[in-house]
Amino acid sequence: MMAYWLFKSEPDVFSFDDLIAKGDKGEQWDGVRNYQARNNMRAMKLGDRGLFYHSNIGKEVVGICEVVALAHPDSTADDPKWECVDIKAVARVVRPVTLDDAKVEPRLSNMVLVNNSRLSVQPVADDEWDVVLELAGGTRAL
Repeated sequence: MMAYWLFKSEPDVFSFDDLIAKGDKGEQWDGVRNYQARNNMRAMKLGDRGLFYHSNIGKEVVGICEVVALAHPDSTADDPKWECVDIKAVARVVRPVTLDDAKVEPRLSNMVLVNNSRLSVQPVADDEWDVVLELAGGTRAL
């Protein structure tokens, strides 16, 4: 069964367009140095989908990505305890969904993004996924 996630990135460091440019091979989601976020990546399966969220600038969901490689050592870490998955871009959202949009939507009141916006890799419940895509007006192919 597919699980859903949210991946946060500062768009001036690595944006959704940067991920799109990586093509089908995708990119490792490196640099995560938080145990909870790492453990979330360890729980991911191939084909799981994620919301790509631009943090700091925009603070909005801008695209959909997919896990294409299971958790493995993060090549940017000196310590093998840090792991990451690889993801690829699969679609843009029609309309970005901002953090403010999520905070005022009652159906997202329990979403991790709303309650712990600092966590860089977080789970998204099935119903939350559906609501975010509804607010986004759906997706469009790359």
